[in-house]
Amino acid sequence: MFNLIHIFMKSLYKSFLSLGLCLLFFSCKGQKEPAEFTLMTYNIYHGESNYKEGESNLKGIADVINQYQPDFTALQEVDSMTQRTAGFNNGEKKDLVRELEKLTGMHGGFGKAIDFSKGGYGEGLLAAEPAEFKVLSLPTPKGGEGRAMIYTTLEYAKGKKITFAATHLCHQFEENRVAQIKAVNDFLLNLGHPVVLAGDLNFKEGSAPYKVLKPGWTDSALEFGSPQLTIPADAPRARIDYIWLSKNADWDISAVKVPQADHSDHLPVVVKVKLHD
Repeated sequence: MFNLIHIFMKSLYKSFLSLGLCLLFFSCKGQKEPAEFTLMTYNIYHGESNYKEGESNLKGIADVINQYQPDFTALQEVDSMTQRTAGFNNGEKKDLVRELEKLTGMHGGFGKAIDFSKGGYGEGLLAAEPAEFKVLSLPTPKGGEGRAMIYTTLEYAKGKKITFAATHLCHQFEENRVAQIKAVNDFLLNLGHPVVLAGDLNFKEGSAPYKVLKPGWTDSALEFGSPQLTIPADAPRARIDYIWLSKNADWDISAVKVPQADHSDHLPVVVKVKLHD
């Protein structure tokens, strides 16, 4: 009788153990993998080679973008159908975002900040997937050149959104940069989902606008460690090109790179991230 009870209990234990392993297997299998994104920012110097005046740099810019295959790319100093672009494109005015769409296969939007040279000048944004692009004008309380932010929102999973925003802050007055960062914060941090802010922000680490931005955002290059300088491209002395991640989300930064390229006076910045639910 004792042997029968022992055998029964042993069999029951094995059944429970098997059931537990099965549940653990299906539990692990059901866990969602984090979403992965490659992010880039690049000041393209209005499409002209900074070190070879009179030559287009778009092929080189596109080569860098194609090498890293980003999900989103922020572009600064972007011309659209200006006389200036005709000067280094055999007399033909160019929409630089449209040209980069052709060269990269990405989907692009242009955010005009000012009228310039019988065309427009401002921000560009490229997305790997079809996207709707919107533009927010930024304040200039001190005067000077108009500034804008272009952004797009992607639903990367059912009910899950990410917004990527690109801007180029005022190069003249810190008062403008502070006001522009406050406007960016007021808009982007109230969206209620993960946000990336990328671009040539024209400030250095520890400056007043940097301190305004830092409480709500993570400086990805600094967080990853040993951030590299980005300007000028031939002998970098400063870091003013950034990719920031909103602190309302669980980001895992897996790589930060500043590719060495001489197509513009700025170096591009590439960041790879995983976004956990």
